Amino acid sequence: MALRETLQQGTPAEAEITDFFSSGRAEIKYDYVSLRIPMDDGTVITRERMSLPHTLIGVAEDRETIGVRVRPGASQEVVITEVANTQWRIAFMNAAMSLVLGLVVGGGLAWWSRTLRTEGDPATRGVDAPDPSHPARQVSS
Repeated sequence: MALRETLQQGTPAEAEITDFFSSGRAEIKYDYVSLRIPMDDGTVITRERMSLPHTLIGVAEDRETIGVRVRPGASQEVVITEVANTQWRIAFMNAAMSLVLGLVVGGGLAWWSRTLRTEGDPATRGVDAPDPSHPARQVSS
């Protein structure tokens, strides 16, 4: 939630990109930018090698400045505005997909439990004589 709080409550500022690294390779997951952020009160905040996912580094490529939100003292003090909105949407979509998957798995487990309770174990259902060629088709005595 620190990311969202800084995005909503942080002071808007324009950061100068002092260093930019993009590997150009998708298997290297994190690239980085270094920022110099002049604040309205005259202070300057610097962030060296702020990691960004490779898929989101494009927002800083070929730019000299970028919009940020700053909230001194927070666990996430500096947030790149464009990236934070995207990360928040990705987190929401991941949560939604997890919820749907949980419902599907829960429904499948409920169906399987009901089937076992009403019809019995399918491995032994309808087996009257042992089948030596199949370990699940043995008659218990």
